[in-house]
Amino acid sequence: MPLEVGVLGYGFMGKAHANAMARLPMFFPDAPAIDRSVLIGRHESALADAADRLGFDATATDWRDVVDDVDVFYNLGPNHVHREPSVAALEVGTPVFCEKPLAPTLEDAEAMAAAAREAGDDVPAGCAFNYRFVPAIQYAKRLLEAGDLGEIHHVRGRYLQDWLVDPEAPWSWRNDAEMAGSGALGDLGAHTIDLLRFLVGEIDRVSGHLTTFVDERPVEGAGTDEIRPVTVDDAYSAQLELENGAMGTIEASRFATGHKNDHTIEIHGSDGSLRFSLERLNELEVLRDGDRGYETILVTDEDDPYIDHWWPPGHVIGWEHLFVHENYEFLCAVADESEYEPNFADGLAAQRILDAIEKSDNRGEWISLES
Repeated sequence: MPLEVGVLGYGFMGKAHANAMARLPMFFPDAPAIDRSVLIGRHESALADAADRLGFDATATDWRDVVDDVDVFYNLGPNHVHREPSVAALEVGTPVFCEKPLAPTLEDAEAMAAAAREAGDDVPAGCAFNYRFVPAIQYAKRLLEAGDLGEIHHVRGRYLQDWLVDPEAPWSWRNDAEMAGSGALGDLGAHTIDLLRFLVGEIDRVSGHLTTFVDERPVEGAGTDEIRPVTVDDAYSAQLELENGAMGTIEASRFATGHKNDHTIEIHGSDGSLRFSLERLNELEVLRDGDRGYETILVTDEDDPYIDHWWPPGHVIGWEHLFVHENYEFLCAVADESEYEPNFADGLAAQRILDAIEKSDNRGEWISLES
């Protein structure tokens, strides 16, 4: 029988995951069969339109009516609604896939990870770090595991956007600490932190700095001159010390003029280096011992991760394909009742680092991570 899927949220991430679910049987025929059964949201008219566009059979305005009736629950809502529905689903044994960051606060993330542990490995609880599923990142992981770069000395990560440069850009829930938890730190930094953990290893201690450039923003469509405060960071930077002795620097900004979605990772070792940019996601730049410069590798060969499911070699894939890979791996884990990664434990690990960076900024000192 097909897996009955319930999805909370029909905005940006709802569209991305619905598109991925629709593509799965075309390109991953061994993926488990699914039905996009029910779409959950607050506003009935907009919800009905979204369900029609995204291919869902039914709608619901209360997640409580859904989590015990579906085989899989996707929580794609704003950060402040991650905890309660996800925990409720796990408590009745329904596998959960939740957007990142796992929660707005460390306390919420700990509760969610605890619920996942209690549910057991046969009830997958996935956290949406989709950049792990870039073929070039998977290729980089192979190089690092094979020791091609030698002893790792430096890691660098940056995630730069510019969608809030205009001070008249409208206020949204992403500008509110109660709903989002943090700004660029959690929204963008969580991705960088997860990739560094995935590729290089755990982080021991951090020193962070956060700043907000615009303190208030107009409310869109309010029909008035309503202004709301911005209570999250617009940008952050941090220094890292990793368990393996490497040092790192990471940053993110929503004010980096000229950068639309620039997520870049660099890793430097004793025998070589690599560099990846999301804006050129089919490429990985690699420097090996003895080379005079970086070689740009187009990661689109048939034996590269996931590529055999798509097009002939050299025909590039795009951002939306990462969600297909991610959904394939998660739904296979659900069908097999097996563990999935990145999971809620990975989400919690990233949340602890986000929390430590924020504490470091408040205290003006290095913060060590709990073991």
